[in-house]
Amino acid sequence: MYKKTLLGAALALLASTPALAADKVKVGLLTTLSGAGAGLGVDIRDGFLLGVKHSGGKLGGVPIELVTADDQQNPEVAKQTAERLLKRDKVDLMTGIVFSNVMLAVGPSVFDAKVPYISANAGPSQYAGEQCNPYFFNVAWQNDNLHEAVGKTVLEKGYKKVVVLAPNYPAGKDAITGFKRFYKGPNAVIADEIYTKLGQLDYAAELAQARAAKPDAMYIFLPGGMGINFIKQFVGAGLSKDITLFGPGFSADEDVIRAVGDPMLGMFNSSHWAHDLENAANKKFVADFLAEYGRLPSLYASQGYDAARLMDGAVKDVKGKVEDKPALLKALKAAHFASVRGDFRFNHNQYPIQDYYLRVITKSTAGKVTNRTLYKIFSQHADAYAASCKMK
Repeated sequence: MYKKTLLGAALALLASTPALAADKVKVGLLTTLSGAGAGLGVDIRDGFLLGVKHSGGKLGGVPIELVTADDQQNPEVAKQTAERLLKRDKVDLMTGIVFSNVMLAVGPSVFDAKVPYISANAGPSQYAGEQCNPYFFNVAWQNDNLHEAVGKTVLEKGYKKVVVLAPNYPAGKDAITGFKRFYKGPNAVIADEIYTKLGQLDYAAELAQARAAKPDAMYIFLPGGMGINFIKQFVGAGLSKDITLFGPGFSADEDVIRAVGDPMLGMFNSSHWAHDLENAANKKFVADFLAEYGRLPSLYASQGYDAARLMDGAVKDVKGKVEDKPALLKALKAAHFASVRGDFRFNHNQYPIQDYYLRVITKSTAGKVTNRTLYKIFSQHADAYAASCKMK
């Protein structure tokens, strides 16, 4: 920021000097903080805040002004709130959205305003493919990817008859598409494909439908409170005796485990991150998150943390000149930060190319119900939609 002066020489000098660094970086963190999905937004927020703390309370050495808002898991509310963040608060960067239908509603306003958006979760196929945008970066995953990893695992484990279940919204459809992309062959049968309402908490009808199909495995994508209720009802109905349950990491992560407990033992899930990954950045993140918040982080928290660390590296690279959009976009794409997943890089569509792991829910030596990483399913896996993205 320039200071006014009466000295002509000083004015002339300022006129010939490149733009100075911003005196602060304004970040809009729009996420789900109420309703059934609130726990996911809280984890993203808390992970982001820890990432900022690890950067000395700044981003790239520049003080941060964080504007936090609740999207209420409602696309229209999210769109109106995003407009406020962009036009009134004039944020330099945005992040936080959990659900893909919310992201698709907000995206056009963000892109029109030419504000970089760093997704800490939502990874719709549209923005990975033909609607890819230079202002959209996904630091988490593309919706299909974790489901692809489970599809491959279920096939390799020899399960021949599977029921799949997901909410009827963009990420739910991407989930089933991803699972079926890798679970296919002469000995792989989808016995039933069930779609539920987003936010649904009673699954009596769906459980009866699944039981009637007589599968040997079931795959679910139900984030937050949806997954908590389903798993409790699945075990309560006795289905776990005959059907092995699989899910993506976000349907079987620490937030769900805390709410469900022992009934989750033995459930398999896929993830691109785990609290037991052996790298220095992850060990510090997990230890400090536990100390700060009194709970193990979920993958949502890890993604919020990485979003903050990506921003920190990019602001540092542009020396605080966030108003230089071409330079800022280039710095974000370069991804100069230490991810909790280890080495991190973007594909040309600005979604990650990364490893995916199989985890199982078990008891630790201390008797705590938690995830344990078993092995790597995919190495440096890219999403299926990148070929349709025309960005260089």
